[in-house]
Amino acid sequence: MAIVFPFIILLTIAVVQVGMWFHARNIALTAAREGVSAGRAYQASPSDGAARAREALTRIAGDSLRDSGVSTAGSTADTMQVTVTGTAPSMLPGISGLRVSQSASGTRERWTTP
Repeated sequence: MAIVFPFIILLTIAVVQVGMWFHARNIALTAAREGVSAGRAYQASPSDGAARAREALTRIAGDSLRDSGVSTAGSTADTMQVTVTGTAPSMLPGISGLRVSQSASGTRERWTTP
Protein backbone atom coordinates (compact mmCIF):
# COMPACT_ATOMS: atom_id res chain seq x y z
CA MET A 1 0.00 0.00 0.00
CA ALA A 2 2.87 2.41 0.77
CA ILE A 3 4.27 1.91 -2.72
CA VAL A 4 1.01 2.14 -4.68
CA PHE A 5 -0.75 4.91 -2.75
CA PRO A 6 1.51 7.82 -3.91
CA PHE A 7 0.78 6.87 -7.54
CA ILE A 8 -2.95 6.84 -6.82
CA ILE A 9 -2.72 10.31 -5.27
CA LEU A 10 -0.69 11.57 -8.26
CA LEU A 11 -3.22 10.12 -10.69
CA THR A 12 -6.09 11.73 -8.79
CA ILE A 13 -4.39 15.14 -8.81
CA ALA A 14 -3.67 14.79 -12.55
CA VAL A 15 -7.32 14.00 -13.32
CA VAL A 16 -8.52 17.00 -11.29
CA GLN A 17 -5.91 19.25 -12.97
CA VAL A 18 -7.07 18.21 -16.44
CA GLY A 19 -10.67 18.87 -15.41
CA MET A 20 -9.75 22.36 -14.21
CA TRP A 21 -7.96 23.04 -17.50
CA PHE A 22 -10.99 21.94 -19.56
CA HIS A 23 -13.25 24.11 -17.40
CA ALA A 24 -10.98 27.13 -17.96
CA ARG A 25 -11.03 26.44 -21.72
CA ASN A 26 -14.82 26.37 -21.70
CA ILE A 27 -14.95 29.68 -19.81
CA ALA A 28 -12.57 31.29 -22.31
CA LEU A 29 -14.55 29.96 -25.28
CA THR A 30 -17.85 31.16 -23.82
CA ALA A 31 -16.44 34.66 -23.28
CA ALA A 32 -15.01 34.71 -26.82
CA ARG A 33 -18.36 33.65 -28.31
CA GLU A 34 -20.24 36.30 -26.35
CA GLY A 35 -17.73 38.90 -27.52
CA VAL A 36 -18.17 37.87 -31.14
CA SER A 37 -21.95 37.98 -30.80
CA ALA A 38 -21.80 41.53 -29.48
CA GLY A 39 -19.13 42.71 -31.91
CA ARG A 40 -20.71 41.37 -35.08
CA ALA A 41 -24.05 43.12 -34.54
CA TYR A 42 -25.02 45.85 -36.98
CA GLN A 43 -22.92 49.01 -36.44
CA ALA A 44 -21.01 47.49 -33.50
CA SER A 45 -17.28 47.98 -33.13
CA PRO A 46 -14.55 45.55 -32.08
CA SER A 47 -14.34 47.40 -28.77
CA ASP A 48 -17.99 46.48 -28.13
CA GLY A 49 -17.10 42.83 -28.56
CA ALA A 50 -14.04 43.11 -26.32
CA ALA A 51 -16.10 44.84 -23.62
CA ARG A 52 -18.73 42.11 -23.76
CA ALA A 53 -16.07 39.38 -23.51
CA ARG A 54 -14.50 41.09 -20.48
CA GLU A 55 -17.94 41.41 -18.87
CA ALA A 56 -18.57 37.71 -19.47
CA LEU A 57 -15.22 36.85 -17.90
CA THR A 58 -15.96 38.85 -14.76
CA ARG A 59 -19.38 37.21 -14.56
CA ILE A 60 -18.40 33.56 -15.02
CA ALA A 61 -14.63 33.12 -14.58
CA GLY A 62 -14.15 33.63 -10.86
CA ASP A 63 -10.91 31.89 -9.86
CA SER A 64 -11.16 29.31 -12.64
CA LEU A 65 -9.42 31.49 -15.24
CA ARG A 66 -6.66 33.76 -13.97
CA ASP A 67 -4.68 36.52 -15.70
CA SER A 68 -7.26 36.67 -18.46
CA GLY A 69 -6.94 38.92 -21.47
CA VAL A 70 -9.15 39.76 -24.44
CA SER A 71 -7.93 40.63 -27.93
CA THR A 72 -9.78 41.56 -31.11
CA ALA A 73 -6.69 41.30 -33.30
CA GLY A 74 -7.55 39.82 -36.66
CA SER A 75 -10.91 41.58 -36.91
CA THR A 76 -11.63 43.24 -40.23
CA ALA A 77 -14.48 45.25 -41.70
CA ASP A 78 -16.19 41.96 -42.66
CA THR A 79 -15.29 39.63 -39.80
CA MET A 80 -15.15 39.84 -36.04
CA GLN A 81 -12.60 37.79 -34.11
CA VAL A 82 -12.17 37.64 -30.34
CA THR A 83 -9.38 35.75 -28.59
CA VAL A 84 -9.49 35.14 -24.84
CA THR A 85 -6.36 33.98 -23.02
CA GLY A 86 -5.66 33.12 -19.43
CA THR A 87 -4.23 30.58 -17.03
CA ALA A 88 -5.97 27.62 -15.41
CA PRO A 89 -5.11 27.34 -11.71
CA SER A 90 -2.61 24.69 -10.66
CA MET A 91 -3.16 22.10 -7.96
CA LEU A 92 0.56 21.85 -7.26
CA PRO A 93 2.17 24.68 -5.29
CA GLY A 94 5.04 26.44 -6.99
CA ILE A 95 3.99 25.32 -10.46
CA SER A 96 2.19 27.83 -12.66
CA GLY A 97 -1.06 26.80 -14.28
CA LEU A 98 -1.63 25.73 -17.85
CA ARG A 99 -2.14 28.43 -20.48
CA VAL A 100 -5.54 28.66 -22.12
CA SER A 101 -6.31 30.42 -25.42
CA GLN A 102 -9.65 30.23 -27.20
CA SER A 103 -10.87 32.15 -30.26
CA ALA A 104 -14.21 32.71 -31.90
CA SER A 105 -15.01 34.51 -35.14
CA GLY A 106 -17.99 35.39 -37.27
CA THR A 107 -19.05 37.64 -40.11
CA ARG A 108 -20.32 41.10 -39.28
CA GLU A 109 -23.86 42.13 -39.97
CA ARG A 110 -24.16 44.88 -42.57
CA TRP A 111 -26.81 46.51 -44.68
CA THR A 112 -26.84 45.45 -48.33
CA THR A 113 -29.19 46.09 -51.22
CA PRO A 114 -30.67 43.26 -53.25
